[in-house]
Amino acid sequence: MKKLTLALAISLAAPNFAAADSVGGCGLGSKIFHGQRGIAAQSLAITTNGFYGTNTFGITSGTLGCEQNGVVQSNWKVAMYLDNNLNRFAKDVSVGEGETLDSLASLLGVETADKDEFAKALKDNFSTLFSSADATSQDVVAGLFAVLNDSNSLAQYTANL
Repeated sequence: MKKLTLALAISLAAPNFAAADSVGGCGLGSKIFHGQRGIAAQSLAITTNGFYGTNTFGITSGTLGCEQNGVVQSNWKVAMYLDNNLNRFAKDVSVGEGETLDSLASLLGVETADKDEFAKALKDNFSTLFSSADATSQDVVAGLFAVLNDSNSLAQYTANL
């Protein structure tokens, strides 16, 4: 009986773990807790989606902020890289060149022809990437997404964010 209960708990929790990266990206939970930050809001959004099964409904119906042709993606590699290199990355961005900047460009798949423009765009928008002295890697990823999306030629690289 304990094994059955454990298996059921894991199978019910699995969609929540899968959605954790997008913090309830679509579904009823994302609508109810839209714009809220923190562990409680994220947990409640994901739990609401899992409990009511609204992600599945939203995806199949194209409602609740879900897209039927959406792409499953994760920015965990970029966030993890920035977690470990944030200070060095900030220094490299401030001067527009450096090893961590080159490594991030490679991680995002930036083509050689676009690397100079990539470095310049980040340098010119340093205050967007590092909006405060205590900016987190999540803040930098959000700023990076905004900066790249503002450029017609660099927007293609946001697919990896």
